Amino acid sequence: MTNLPEIKAAIKQLPENNIRQLAVWLQDYLDEMWDQQIADDLASGRLNNLIAIAEADIAANRVRDLDEVFHNG
Repeated sequence: MTNLPEIKAAIKQLPENNIRQLAVWLQDYLDEMWDQQIADDLASGRLNNLIAIAEADIAANRVRDLDEVFHNG
């Protein structure tokens, strides 16, 4: 099993419980990949500009509490 169509076909043969377990594992794996990408971007400096903008907004009090954003539009 080395390509996506074969993997999809194999998944369709699994019992539902195994498919659900696979879905949880896959989401965990994707989360780990995302975390690693963020760590890599941070380490390489690719986020420095965004961090500087956020820090400037905080210093200038151009921020709102998340509760305000979510509950009061």
